[in-house]
Amino acid sequence: MTSPHILLPGQRVSLAMPNRDHLPDYHRWENDPGTILGFGTQVTQSWEVRAGGWEGQRANRDYPQFEVITTDDHTPVGLATLQIDGAVRTAEFVILLAPEARGKGLATEATALTLRWAFEYAALRMVWLKVLEPNSSGIAAYQKAGFQPAGRLRQSGYWLGRPCDELLMDTVADDYLVTSETA
Repeated sequence: MTSPHILLPGQRVSLAMPNRDHLPDYHRWENDPGTILGFGTQVTQSWEVRAGGWEGQRANRDYPQFEVITTDDHTPVGLATLQIDGAVRTAEFVILLAPEARGKGLATEATALTLRWAFEYAALRMVWLKVLEPNSSGIAAYQKAGFQPAGRLRQSGYWLGRPCDELLMDTVADDYLVTSETA
C-alpha cells in the first residue's frame, strides 16, 4: 500500500486524497444499513455503478472529496465531500463514516478539518448540510464542528420507513474564522 497524500493533518484523523484502492471500502460503507438509514436513501448501490462513477468524481472540480484517515496508522475511516456551487461560492457538505468508526468523535474532527479546507483553501463563503432530524448524534457532531441550525424541510426524509423532517444547518466563513482564531 502506498502512503496517503495527506492534505490536512489533524489530531486523531487527517484529510487525504481519496484512493482508488479503497473503493471497495467506500462501497461497503455506502451500502451499510446504518448509512442508508442516516442518508434516507432507502436503496443500495451496485458495485458496477459505484466503480463507474469513480473517474467522474475525480474529474469534477466542484466535487472535492477527501478520504478521512486515522492520523496514527492511516487507516481509512470515511469520506467527506463538498459539492461546490461556484457561482455563489457555497457548498453542501456530506460525510460518510465506516460503521466501525462511528460513535468515537471522529466525525466532528473530520467535519472541522473539511470546514477549514472550505474556508481557508477553497475560499467558500458558506457551507451547509441536511441531516435527518432523528439523527441526534450527527446533529451533535455538526454543531461541535461549527454548524448552526438554519431551517427545516418538513417531511422531506425517511427514518425507519416513516417520513421525518430534514434539518438544514450552515456555517459561514466569518463564523468559522472567528471560531478557529479563538480556539
